[in-house]
Amino acid sequence: MDWNLFENFFVNTSFGLLLISLIVYWSNLTFPEIKKLGKIGIGCTILINTCLFITLLSRWILNGYFPLSNLYESLLFLTWSLTFTHIILERKNNSKIIGAINMPICLFIIAFASFSLPPEMQKASPLVPALRSNWLMMHVTIMMISYATLIIGSLLSILFLIIAKNNEIEIQGSSINQISSKPLTISSLNTPYKLNNNKILIKSTNKHSKLTLLESLDNLSYRIIGLGFPLLTIGIIAGAVWANEAWGSYWSWDPKETWALITWLIFASYLHSRFTKSWKGKKPAILASIGFFVVWICYLGVNFLGKGLHSYGWLL
Repeated sequence: MDWNLFENFFVNTSFGLLLISLIVYWSNLTFPEIKKLGKIGIGCTILINTCLFITLLSRWILNGYFPLSNLYESLLFLTWSLTFTHIILERKNNSKIIGAINMPICLFIIAFASFSLPPEMQKASPLVPALRSNWLMMHVTIMMISYATLIIGSLLSILFLIIAKNNEIEIQGSSINQISSKPLTISSLNTPYKLNNNKILIKSTNKHSKLTLLESLDNLSYRIIGLGFPLLTIGIIAGAVWANEAWGSYWSWDPKETWALITWLIFASYLHSRFTKSWKGKKPAILASIGFFVVWICYLGVNFLGKGLHSYGWLL
């Protein structure tokens, strides 16, 4: 069996399904009364996740190590993590907005991995001595899953800011531990809210009240980032232990380590502001939105500079 053709088939299938699911999810926002679109969207997402799982598993079996040793494999694993997180969140929250914002990111990642990376970077190669460790699976897997959850949570905050454009948002009460009984859709914008002097006042009465779209986005973003932050913390700690084992130092201010710390500080500030309720409305959402771009700088930006212990060395 030609394993390259086998892997390419499943990656190309994933790309095609991502394109279909993107159209389906966006159509579902436009025509929410067509219930079948939601089922088609989640079905495509499950198939995408399965195709990527088969691809990663085949590389693991064929090469004898967990497939996270190069950029191509990590991009595939990040897309798998994004779709896996998406499936769980959509099943739990019955929200099609998550699919509408997640599919473009996944489509971009797969397109970049398949069409932009040089062929030699897509091929598996023997592990360097520093990567021949059980920490490879633990550290990189946890970091990828944390990136996936933080990306989705940040995207929801960006959507929050887009919808709340030109209005001052003040969420009165706490959205913590509140779960909307109403599916999170664009049609939720029809929910009445009080508009006073260009200020939107969103009031929470009790945990059984139906939340408006903006409050639901704010709440869901907070909960998702609250899940991703502990994973990021564990991943950084695991990386420090691995670095001491491989390079003799827990922390060396490598560019990747520095940006991981910056990412941690930004989301720690976001969660602190939410927990203490010192910031409300747009301010924490802006902080989470900045975190979206910082995650990508940490994951991809510093790796392409050709400097540091984590470099992929492609651009320079």
